[in-house]
Amino acid sequence: MFVEAPQNFEVTREIDFSLFGMGPKYRRRAERMQPQDRVLFYVNGIRKWPASATITSTYFEDNSPLWSPTTRNESFQYRVKLKADIVLDEEDYIDAMILGPRLDYVKRWAPENWPLAFWDRLHLLPQRDFRLIEGEMERIAARNDKPKRHSTNNRASHDIDDRSFEVTGEPAEDQDEAKFEDIDEQAQDHDEAPFAEQSDEDSSTEN
Repeated sequence: MFVEAPQNFEVTREIDFSLFGMGPKYRRRAERMQPQDRVLFYVNGIRKWPASATITSTYFEDNSPLWSPTTRNESFQYRVKLKADIVLDEEDYIDAMILGPRLDYVKRWAPENWPLAFWDRLHLLPQRDFRLIEGEMERIAARNDKPKRHSTNNRASHDIDDRSFEVTGEPAEDQDEAKFEDIDEQAQDHDEAPFAEQSDEDSSTEN
């Protein structure tokens, strides 16, 4: 999973998700990235998942300016090429505050602190988690009957479903929970996603 600051995610979106850049801290992980590895994008400022993509190249070095540093001395010279798979409209970004607590990846953290699990820029997610998130993206894309490609709509993002109640009288949030459970059950038989990076310090999950 690639974690981006909001302003840098917009840059990535503007270039049609064709590149992702990392600094020297992530060189070893960049070297392990291969074509056909799958990735999710997570925007840390708003805590939402907006897109998935496929890596189409091995890593290479390029120092041309593109993204803006968010920390001192941050750079992006180690890069891989990408192809977008699913890109949601801003209003449909998946709210991590709803789906995130269901992930196996965050179980090491106390429930109230699970967002700290996504502090770093690269994370290796279990395949079950990857499929759960991308499955919800696919459901949203199918519901909206929109192409699974880059969209330039600039509408404000919100929760997965902003309806307060359905005809049944049940809260929409409960209905979304049920939908997630369906996707959750479908993902049970899988072990680990092809790619989404984790810190080098934690070697409990292999690439």
